[in-house]
Amino acid sequence: MADTKPHAKSGFERQDLTAGTVIAFMVTLVILAAGANVVIHYMYNFMDHYMAKHQDTGSPLVAHRSETRETLPSDIQNFPQPRLETNERMEINEFRLHEEQQLHSYGYVDQSAGELHIPIDRAMELIAQRGLPTTPKAGVEPTSEVEMVKQAAQKSDTSNMAAPKTQKQ
Repeated sequence: MADTKPHAKSGFERQDLTAGTVIAFMVTLVILAAGANVVIHYMYNFMDHYMAKHQDTGSPLVAHRSETRETLPSDIQNFPQPRLETNERMEINEFRLHEEQQLHSYGYVDQSAGELHIPIDRAMELIAQRGLPTTPKAGVEPTSEVEMVKQAAQKSDTSNMAAPKTQKQ
């Protein structure tokens, strides 16, 4: 037989999480995150002190410098060949200046071949006036060398023409 007892209608299930449980979870999560942060901070401090105490001092013949990015003129001779850069910041500025001068001036690329370069602004004006070189339209085949030779041979073929009459005297 079916159970005919009326059910209590309370509006929510009794097994749902309560507000206190959610708040306790959030507080626990914040405490664990703060604790992990503190543990990691002390772990890195310990490793820094350990490395400073146990680090190899290096050769006593070489003076220790705190800034290794700067290159002194006396150090340049210690580098093996090829020595690529001595002052990278100034060299990149010189390179950029040279590139800017070349972009905005006239000059030879290869004087023996007659190749010149022109300023970029003038080149853009010429492209705007003349346009870019185009390729043949889609669907139109350019004539091949064989076809060009055939057409030239047909134009020059005189075998069908009557021979000019020579005058007899």
